[in-house]
Amino acid sequence: MTGHHIIAIGASAGGVTALTDLVKHLPSNLNAAIFVVVHFPPHATSLLPQILNRLKTIPACHPEEGDAIEPGRIYIAPPNYHLMIRRERIHLDHGARENGHRPAIDTMFRSIAHSYGRRVIGVILTGTLDDGTAGLLTIKTLGGTAIVQDPDEALFDGMPCSAINTVKVDDILKIREIAERLIELSAISIQEENLMSEEISQEGEQVAQEKAAIERGERTGLASAFTCPDCGGVLWELQDQNLMRYRCHVGHAYSVDSLPSAKDDDLERALWTANRALEEKAALARRMATQARRSNHFISEEQFLKRAAEVEENAAVLKQVLLQQMELKLQPEDNEEDEN
Repeated sequence: MTGHHIIAIGASAGGVTALTDLVKHLPSNLNAAIFVVVHFPPHATSLLPQILNRLKTIPACHPEEGDAIEPGRIYIAPPNYHLMIRRERIHLDHGARENGHRPAIDTMFRSIAHSYGRRVIGVILTGTLDDGTAGLLTIKTLGGTAIVQDPDEALFDGMPCSAINTVKVDDILKIREIAERLIELSAISIQEENLMSEEISQEGEQVAQEKAAIERGERTGLASAFTCPDCGGVLWELQDQNLMRYRCHVGHAYSVDSLPSAKDDDLERALWTANRALEEKAALARRMATQARRSNHFISEEQFLKRAAEVEENAAVLKQVLLQQMELKLQPEDNEEDEN
């Protein structure tokens, strides 16, 4: 028995424009169901279905939990939910972030690969860092097709370059060529596969098994020296072919590119917390100096004012470090208009 193809598309910075350009070149009778993850802030309102529906090609929507999958539809992950597939139905998951994102491209790619195997066509479009690389590797490993936007055309080439450097991709194409290739592939009959999708989170299971074995004293495990930026738990090192990833037992996952970025955010939060504590300490010292003056304790007033000045000086130094840290962080992506 033959079945329709499954097209899984991941994009980040510049993704709305790239996806719009892609969809406008697809026919309305495409024999495929299309699933899309574009990074959006968790509490944002996504207008992407409305944007794509204006093209009047393939109808797009944010799916509901449990929706059945139909060919000739575009299913877009809603903000703050992972888009996953289980037994021919859509599952919206509010689980742990991957690579700092929910929805994450890796989560969707991995889920679809384990559900549909050779029927999957994975597509990586413009974006920074490397979300989607691990998932595209899973798609390719399970017999699917891997397509990447030409980095020279992509508005941001981080995700395309990461995928090309890690996965043996089938095609590196410009947007219009990707549309033509999807039309060609969707016209090819392919045998349905009876794959089970319960085991879609193999990385999470691997961490759980390692953790249980360590608790039983059977082995030392793969625990790294790093802690999770989200929850503070130990990060476990996972090796998939030539791709290294980190995941905590709660489920937060990071690639080797996204982990340093998350650590930068962690450091920034810590520095701002320290800066706030110093400024509060200086304010308290000034308040105590005022109280001492009212009580005619002029020596104490002078001591409190001196302490406040010292603390304010330390706070000023720390704020300068913070500003320098933020400047360094912004340099590679200056003036970026990112959907992240």
